[in-house]
Amino acid sequence: MYVDNARPVPAEPRRSIGIDSAEALRLLGSVSVGRIVFTQHALPTVRPVNHVLVDGDIVIRTHAGAALTSRTGQAPEAGVVVAYEADVIDPDTHLGWSVVVTGFAHLVTDPAELARYQALLRPWVDRAMDYAVRIHPDLVTGIRLVTTGT
Repeated sequence: MYVDNARPVPAEPRRSIGIDSAEALRLLGSVSVGRIVFTQHALPTVRPVNHVLVDGDIVIRTHAGAALTSRTGQAPEAGVVVAYEADVIDPDTHLGWSVVVTGFAHLVTDPAELARYQALLRPWVDRAMDYAVRIHPDLVTGIRLVTTGT
């Protein structure tokens, strides 16, 4: 069965405008949900997660059986390369912004640091989330979707 629930595209054309990394991180910090991208069995994997921005780094919580927990726990000292994306795009006007961060993810092992993140970030799923992953941004890019008259 095919259901076409797409909303009509606004008549006025859109364009994307690049935003600097400071503004991109500010926007990322203004939302709580994004998507983490990492490799699993040599293939890209995407997971929706909630996050908090702490000292310029992205922190997410995870659980013992999660692929990301395993990958970061077995990572070399440099960490695991990941991408993190968050956006706010209005479904009717198609205006908004999108931010992509690329960097290295590390499993948080320091008990005090882990306790701090557990206090700052409440999981959105009903599951024990006893681990945290911290992503240090190395590359931060962002765009705003605006009307051509803007």
